[in-house]
Amino acid sequence: MPRPEALALAAILALAVAPAPALAHPGERPQAAVRAAPAAPREAARAVDAFHAALRRGDTAGALAQLADDVLIFEAGGAERSKAEYAAAHLAGDAAFAQAVPGALLRRTGGMLGGLAWVASEGRTQGRYKDRDVDRITTETMLLRRDGATWKIVHVHWSSRAAAAAH
Repeated sequence: MPRPEALALAAILALAVAPAPALAHPGERPQAAVRAAPAAPREAARAVDAFHAALRRGDTAGALAQLADDVLIFEAGGAERSKAEYAAAHLAGDAAFAQAVPGALLRRTGGMLGGLAWVASEGRTQGRYKDRDVDRITTETMLLRRDGATWKIVHVHWSSRAAAAAH
């Protein structure tokens, strides 16, 4: 049987070629035009938003509640292969960063296939963290699996780059 991370990546690739409606982020206006989206991708996007809101509050238990036990997280060339591994490695740092540096959602898309949904977000984080200025363009892809009436995040891929200097 294929490993869960191989299935997650295959699903992302399959979903990436499908047309995707833009999904609104609560309280923010993405630059992309917002079209009516099926209920499931909107519900999956709410799970993504709940994860980020919990990090901004410093509520690490709330953030972990949005993750599947077998979540696979890719960031900066590294991987964490479970909720427990993420909790032990980067969760506290991610919460501290999210509390200190505001982020703005610029664009979001998503879609679904059966019991899987994906949410792809683009944003910008600007602020100060550990006595350093931060100005990053961010991308995030989250794959979610329906778990009863809720959606659980099963794969995260984060990437960022320095924002272009103003001229």
